[in-house]
Parts: sequence; C-alpha cells; structure tokens
Amino acid sequence: MATKVKVPEELKAGFGMETQEQLVEVMPRHSKLFIGIPKENQYQERRISLTPETVSMLTANGHRIVMESKAGEGAKWSDAAFSEAGAEIAHETELVYKADILLKTAPPSTEELKMFHPNQILISPLHLPALEKSFLGQLMAKKVTALAYEYIQDESNTFPIVSAMSEIAGSAAFLIAAELLSHPNVGKGILLGGIAGVPPAAVVILGAGTVGEFAARAALALGAEVKIFDNSIYKLKRLQRNIGARIFTSVLATDNLEEALINADVAVGAIHSKSGRTPIIVTEEMVSQMKPGSVIVDVSIDQGGCFETSEITNHRKPVFKKYDVIHYCVPNIPSRVPRTASQAISNVLSPMLLNSSDVGGFENLISSHAHLRNGVYVYKGMLTNQHLSDRFKFKFTDLNLLFASGM
Repeated sequence: MATKVKVPEELKAGFGMETQEQLVEVMPRHSKLFIGIPKENQYQERRISLTPETVSMLTANGHRIVMESKAGEGAKWSDAAFSEAGAEIAHETELVYKADILLKTAPPSTEELKMFHPNQILISPLHLPALEKSFLGQLMAKKVTALAYEYIQDESNTFPIVSAMSEIAGSAAFLIAAELLSHPNVGKGILLGGIAGVPPAAVVILGAGTVGEFAARAALALGAEVKIFDNSIYKLKRLQRNIGARIFTSVLATDNLEEALINADVAVGAIHSKSGRTPIIVTEEMVSQMKPGSVIVDVSIDQGGCFETSEITNHRKPVFKKYDVIHYCVPNIPSRVPRTASQAISNVLSPMLLNSSDVGGFENLISSHAHLRNGVYVYKGMLTNQHLSDRFKFKFTDLNLLFASGM
C-alpha cells in the first residue's frame, strides 16, 4: 500500500522556485545564398570559381546557383556535370547577373558591368595593370561590394587564393621558361638543366614567397643553377628550410642582383604586394644588360610587374622581346592548367560562402571577420583601398572605421 507524502504549502505555491528570466544569445538566421557564375570571355580565361563537387555541397545546403551555359567547358566540366550537382543552367547571360553574389575568375568587362545591380557582391581578380578608372567608377556607381582575389586574407593573415595560384604559377613558370629557352625560333636553343659536360642554365628568382619557393623547386628539379633574392631574411631561411637544401640566397642588394642578372639565362619575378602595386625591382637599364635570348617570366604582372620593361600579355600572344630579352607577362598563368586551378579556387571560396550563410549574409561576414576586409576594395559604392584611391584620385573610405562607427 502506497504511503501518502504531504507536500509543504510553500512548495505548492512555488516558493523559491519561480521561473527565472535568462538572457540567451540569439544566433543570426542562416541566409540562403543566390550565386551567379557567368562564362568568362576575356583574357583567354578557362578557370571557373566552383567545381561541381562544391556546387553539389552548396545546393544541398539550400543555396541557389545559376551558371551560364558552357561556363565550365574551359576546365573540362560540362553543363550536365553542374546540372546534376544542382545548379541551374542559364542560356541568357542577364539571368546570371540577377544573382546576389557573382563569382568570376576574370575582372568584369564594360558590358558586364552594365548588368550589375545595387548591393551585389562581386568576388573576382582585379588585374591591377589592366585596371582603368572607369571600371572603378562604374562599380562605385552601381553601389556594388567588390572583393579581389589578390587581397583576400584568411584567419592567419595569409592570402589563400594568391597562395594556391602561386604554387601553380611558380611550378609552371619554369616549364614555360624551359620551353622558351629551347624553342628553335624564340629562344637560344639550350636545355635548362644542361647535361654531363655542359653547364646548366643560370636562374634568378626575385621573391622568396610561395611563387619563389615553387619556382625554385621546379628549377632545381630540372637541374638549373638557382639564385634567390628577397629582402626578408625570414622568407629566405624558410625557403631553404622547406626545400631542404643550401642554395644561393641574397637580399636585394643592387650590385649582387645586377651581376646575377647579367649572367642569368632565366629571371622570374615573384614579388607580391599586400594591397597595391608590386614594386619595380629590376630597372630597364638592368634588363638591357642581360644576355640576348635570355627569358623573363614576370609572375608579378597581375599586380603591375617587378621588371620595369614588363607589359601585360595574354595566352594567345604570350611573349615579346625588348633588348633582345624574351618577356613572358601573362597575368593568369594558372589558366594554363584550368582544372587544377579551379579546384584550388573552389577550395577557398566554398568555406567562405558557407560562413557567410551561417552569419546571416556577406555583409555580416565582412563585419565579423576583420581579416576578410583586406580583400574589399569597393564597399557599397565606397572605395576602401588606399592604393586605388591614390592612383585614381577617388575618395578613400577606411572600411575598419566604417564598421567601427556602426554604418
């Protein structure tokens, strides 16, 4: 037989046990992204910003992706591959430009800029040497927010897209140089690595960052004699440590550099600027003293180039000669291997897009991730890059102060 237990009246009345209010953080709602990927028609660009695998992941999370027909054919992906991944295939370019976020692997053309709308997000390369004032003016007039591949940073303050493209460009630079040196009509007809009894080519690399490291790896693997110049002792030490070999390194002392260039068969520009133009390291006079038929591969051309004689070229006409020195100055070298490059870009953009959804939109992502602001050069029509402001005489707005003021 159960025993009845008398409950005290104060407990019945809820004495001391009233429901208490508690402050709970309200997380931002997940926003659904509307992403547009147009087909590239400039710079012989064959890369694409997202792979079918990434598209599948984004659409599975409820995001909408519209792609222009044949946008992926340069990287050997068909419309069917993207359609099966969940993307909508558009046969009219205007439909793609209705998206809130545009992903491109080449800067927009004048005709494409006409299709932009206010508060749109553009993520693309900037291609600084080809940049015109009218381009920025149109972006600002459209009240667009634009991020440049060249300046986007991650949590460790490194440049993930630049780093990935630099690995490709550094490795490709010496395959290009070797081809140009041995070309019967263009080059001097020599083998980059030499053979027994015949000395190898002499190589100078400017910059000990990612491009410089991978260029050095490729050159050493081909048997070339390598000299690397950089003003950062830390980078030079890191490069030697990563390569695992003692190679010639030097700070950018003019006398040493001039002597190395006079004797060089190949010179590679691998200098990267964090926010503006690449500084000119090699003057025209220094180039004029180089050996006839020697090769310059200026990987830094996408930020203006570090050789004074460099002029932007393209994949159809990649070289020109000045002082009988062969110049290769294509700004999108990774487009030579578009499938690999596309996968690398997609690996960087996909977590960024997912994060923007998690925090309630791209504006919130920029607001909450200070490192990402370095990539923004136009914010809702305001120019936020100091170098571009100085160059084109547009009013500069400090993005960090803009967010600090709550605007």
